[in-house]
Amino acid sequence: MFTTIEEFIKKESSSGVILIIVTLLALLCQNSFLTDFYTHFLHTPVQISIGSFGIVKPLLLWVNDGLMAIFFFLVGLEIKREVLEGELSSRRQIALPAIAALGGMIMPALLFTFFNHADSFSMKGWAIPTATDIAFALGILSLLGSRIPTSLKIFLMALAIIDDLGAIVIIALFYTSDLSLVSIIVALCAIIILTTMNYLRVVKKAAYILIGIILWVSVLKSGVHATIAGVLLAFCIPLYSHTKEGKRFSMLKEMEHGLHSWVAFIILPLFAFVNAGVDLKDVSLGALFSDVSLGIMLGLFLGKQLGVFGLSVLAIKCGLASLPSGSSFKQLYGIAILTGIGFTMSLFVNTLAYNDTDLFHYADKLAILLGSFLSGLVGYLFLKSIPKSL
Repeated sequence: MFTTIEEFIKKESSSGVILIIVTLLALLCQNSFLTDFYTHFLHTPVQISIGSFGIVKPLLLWVNDGLMAIFFFLVGLEIKREVLEGELSSRRQIALPAIAALGGMIMPALLFTFFNHADSFSMKGWAIPTATDIAFALGILSLLGSRIPTSLKIFLMALAIIDDLGAIVIIALFYTSDLSLVSIIVALCAIIILTTMNYLRVVKKAAYILIGIILWVSVLKSGVHATIAGVLLAFCIPLYSHTKEGKRFSMLKEMEHGLHSWVAFIILPLFAFVNAGVDLKDVSLGALFSDVSLGIMLGLFLGKQLGVFGLSVLAIKCGLASLPSGSSFKQLYGIAILTGIGFTMSLFVNTLAYNDTDLFHYADKLAILLGSFLSGLVGYLFLKSIPKSL
């Protein structure tokens, strides 16, 4: 099991480094002579059509609605595997990361609400600082090497997975537009077919992918965000099946393994590139310290660490959970600081909350980058300052 965990951490850590490079590249493109190229690239029209039916969207939306559905499909596979036989499969294992994740969603939302409760439009962004970017967080941990016990890395992984599940629920409940009854019916039919295929232990990946595409299109047209289709499809993939020869294999694990590198090294970096291009010329000091920006920055940097660490300590003191083996409360606090690295997930929720408008003159996106950077830097320095013997 630890080989699988180490492989996961290695891939996520490498992805975190690539995300940093891509983010800097996006900022360079947006704030240099390449700005026109960057803008045209984002709005390049892409059309996919079959007969009279077609979908036409700019490249930016294909990434956010299409490729991110694949990312959430992978997240769904990870959640299902962990719940059935992994780190979330028993109450004792799930207790601390689940409670910590809950605190890491509640406290940032409260901080954001404190600054923005008087403005209904600004309040649409309450979920922006509740997210954690596992790739960046594990990337920071990889720089610390053996100073951090494996148990804390597993805790952070489990917390981030539960955090992603919370993000999925939030997106489904709070970031939907006008619903189309016909599209919802088509989506429900697709889910019934997928569930039946799972029950019958169908082992043809192509069959799941075909119905999954129909599910994605129907969800896209329904008003519910299209990324939810990825999660629904993942939950319908069987964990274990048997071939005609009677051999037992895991379709879910095969698909998860096959997608991980594509998501870590192509999809997420591409998402970061098209969404992290903040036009620094238009960001004033006043906008950066506006209620929305403060709510995001303080929500990520202060809200996440206070919520995660506060509820974790409370759960441990009350006997509901135990401190990860070989770790200290100081190290746990350092991990809590790192959960404030929202980055890709926060940027994604930001596009849903404010419909990717420039009403805040990029200050909202810059707040995400600054809050995430501050959490990563302070978390790294704090963990590095802790003696290795602890």
